[in-house]
This record gives sequence, C-alpha cells and structure tokens, in this order.
Amino acid sequence: MDTHWEDLSVMTASHATFERRVLSLVEAEPPQIPIVLGGCGTGRTTLLGHIKNRLGPAAQYLDVERTTTTPERFFRAVVSSTPFSARGVLDRSIGTPREGFDATLAFFDQARTGSGGPATFLLDEFLELRTFESFPGLRTVLQDFIARLGMSPNRFVLTSRYIARTTRVIPAESERFVLLHTPPLGVDEVRQMLARPGSHATAPGATHAMAEPDVEYLTCAVQALSDGRPMYARALAESLANGAAHGAGDPVSALASLLAPEGQLHARCQFCYELRLHRARGYGALKAILEILAVEEPLTLTEISQRLGRTPGSTKDYLSWLEDVDLISVQRKRYTFSDPVLRLWVRLHCRPTPPSEEDVTHEVHAYSVTRLPHPEPSMAMAGAHASGGDDRKPWGIIEID
Repeated sequence: MDTHWEDLSVMTASHATFERRVLSLVEAEPPQIPIVLGGCGTGRTTLLGHIKNRLGPAAQYLDVERTTTTPERFFRAVVSSTPFSARGVLDRSIGTPREGFDATLAFFDQARTGSGGPATFLLDEFLELRTFESFPGLRTVLQDFIARLGMSPNRFVLTSRYIARTTRVIPAESERFVLLHTPPLGVDEVRQMLARPGSHATAPGATHAMAEPDVEYLTCAVQALSDGRPMYARALAESLANGAAHGAGDPVSALASLLAPEGQLHARCQFCYELRLHRARGYGALKAILEILAVEEPLTLTEISQRLGRTPGSTKDYLSWLEDVDLISVQRKRYTFSDPVLRLWVRLHCRPTPPSEEDVTHEVHAYSVTRLPHPEPSMAMAGAHASGGDDRKPWGIIEID
C-alpha cells in the first residue's frame, strides 16, 4: 500500500514538469543526484511522495529530520522498514556511533531491489544528518555522506529547506549532484487549484454568482498574495471554498483569517520562523533584525545597524547568519525578507500582545494593496451595478479607508 502523502492530489503543470526533470536525472546513465531546494511550504515533501508512489517498491522514502536521533538508532530506523536487501549489512553488530553511521552509508551504497537492481533512496531534509557531528568520531558526517553517495551505483533524491547551507556542502566540481529549486505556482497552476471540486469557484452558488473575469481576478489575487508558494495558496483556496459554501469569502479576508492568532497559517509561519532561528546563531539579535525589516524594507547594512544600535561589523555577522538559514536575501546591498508572508506574520505577531482583529485586518489590507493586481475598469463598473453601490467589489475585496 502506498503511503498517503498530504496534497498528493494537487499536481500542477509546472510541478509535473519539475517532477519529470527530477526523474530524468535519477534515471539517467550514469544516474545523477538531484537535490531539491525550497523554503517552507514549497512542495519538497509532496514531490518525494509523488516519486515514491511512481517508483513503488524500487524506492524508499526517509524522513531524515524525524529520525536523526543517534547514529545507531538511525541505522535501525532506516533498515527496519526497507524493501531492499543488502548482504552483510542488515545483520551488522552495531556498538558505537561511528559503526552505526558507517553501517548506514554501507546500506545506502549496497542496497538492492528484489530483482537485484539499484535501489532509489528519497532522503527528505538530508542536512539533518549534521546532528551526528556531536558524536565521537563523526566530525565530517556530511562530507563522508556526500562522498559515499557520489560513488554509489544506487540512485538518490535529496531535499533541503536550507538553500545557502546546501550550496556550501556540495562540491562545486561535482558533476553528479544537481541543485534544483522548486518552482513557484503560476497563475495557471492556481487556476487549476481553484477549479478542483469543493473550491471557491465550484462551491454551491459560486459559479453563477461570479463572472469569468472575476474568477480570473480571484486566481491572480491568490497567486499574488501567496507569492506562488503552494502551502499559502492551498490554504487560501481551502479557506475560500469554506467561505463560498456559506455565501461569503474573498482572498484578503481569507488571508486575514488564516494569519489571525487561531489561524492555520499563523501556526505554520510560527513553526518556520522558530525552526530557522533555532538553526542559526544570535537568536535574540536575529529576531530584532527581522522585526526591523518587517517595519521597513529594503534596508542597507548601515540602516539596519543604526536601527539595531550595534556596530556595522556585528550587524554584518547577524545578517550573514540570517542569510545562512534563508530568512533574508540581499540584492544590491539591500536586505529583505525571503518570504513576504512570513514578513507579514512578523509584523502581526512579534509584539507584546496578540494582534486584535482590527490589527490583522489593517496589516493584511496594507500587504494586499502592494501585491494585488488592479481590476479592469469594466469589472469595477459591472460590480457597482451588481452590488447596488455598496463597498464590496465583484472580486470580493472590501475597500478600507
């Protein structure tokens, strides 16, 4: 029986093309090793789920992040549910952390399918193997891992949410490893998502209530507000579907509801924010810089150091640590958040008290104004006649003065 993968039914055109690209690298002769990179909610795990279901017993999925405890226990976790065989490896006696890690590398290298062919391993969040570097004799875990995979006849797909760190780990001269970035959702992909049964566009009463241009505007709005990130777009689509089923719902209100203290995206953004900060150095100072950029961006090093009250030298270190976990990016010496929705979350929730409903509405509206496409004049005119002159536009957004 195939593992159930969350959101497995959502396969957009660009992501289907991306999956074929990954598989073509895995199935090449000699095989290459794709490393799929992307931030939180960009679909890395879902991609591995599609590949696992496609390859069946010829592939083994491993959630490295959830199973890196000790090297010995990790080895037992890997082999306990494997569909593969590896002569002389599965029954090894493991007594030390080094022996546990070496046995794992040997298994990745020597495992074979039931027909004797090469095995395929799908390793989700492979950089978490660095956890083992605190054990005796394991100072070079990632280097050893990369070197062994580079020589193995088996096939691998790796993923990581840490783009900068992965880029440093992979040898620049290696031709076997290929870094791939998950593609953002385009308008066509969001339109396909919204057209699924139970979505906003297909909810009872929604089809007749919304004209085709309004559906197009809704699609563009979801794509823009989510920044093309599947996790955000999917949450918006689900929230819109729930609202349409009750005769209400627009993308801005949906985003406000999702980012409220009890909202679904509040919890997900909080997880992403804390996870990355705890993987970096300078926890308190890094939070302060994120709060500064949440108020205003882009900012230069000098501007950030002045607001932070620290020297440019120490501020530069803090910024490099934020870049190291991909929380910020820099272009032309100006720093910004890598994820605009996470920036909005910081504006809302990194404060002494939880935001009020009015706070959420105000901040989400301000965010939306900078990202939403402007409606065509014909749409606004049609909406004025259809709505009897109230403030609700045909695309569902309420104007706030």
